Amino acid sequence: MEKITLSKASILTSPNPVTIVCTQKPNGETNFATVSWWTYLSYNPNMIAYAMAKTSYSGELVRSNKKVILTIPGEEIADAVIGCGSTTGRNTDKMEKFNIATQKISGSDILVPLHSKVAIKCNMKEFIEVGDHYLYICDVEDVYGDEKEKALFAWNGYSQIRPV
Repeated sequence: MEKITLSKASILTSPNPVTIVCTQKPNGETNFATVSWWTYLSYNPNMIAYAMAKTSYSGELVRSNKKVILTIPGEEIADAVIGCGSTTGRNTDKMEKFNIATQKISGSDILVPLHSKVAIKCNMKEFIEVGDHYLYICDVEDVYGDEKEKALFAWNGYSQIRPV
């Protein structure tokens, strides 16, 4: 074996699961951000975690209102997933810019992409500084799924977004 960087290790271990972090802006609109650093933490109680750069607008929104829905996007919106990960929602309506059809989740004003395999509705419990990111630890409120959708994964870092 040769010594490599952690970012190179993430390429060697691809594919990695991709999620869209869905949050609510102060004006009530939904914002989407693409993240591949997320994991299940516990089934009793149900908890998940995900990491975002400290500068992330979506992270700022979650820290403010504590509400978030993580979705596993479907194959049909692969191009939009890349766009959502490379554009800030601070001054951009990503749903409009990337032509993302949405749907409502029961009991939430936050919209999710219509083409989602899974949607995990959460309340942020806490966030922890981890280097240049924050780790968001969330209590899971509800989970929804659609077995017809093909989940997307990040390949070779983020160079490709596609199903397995």
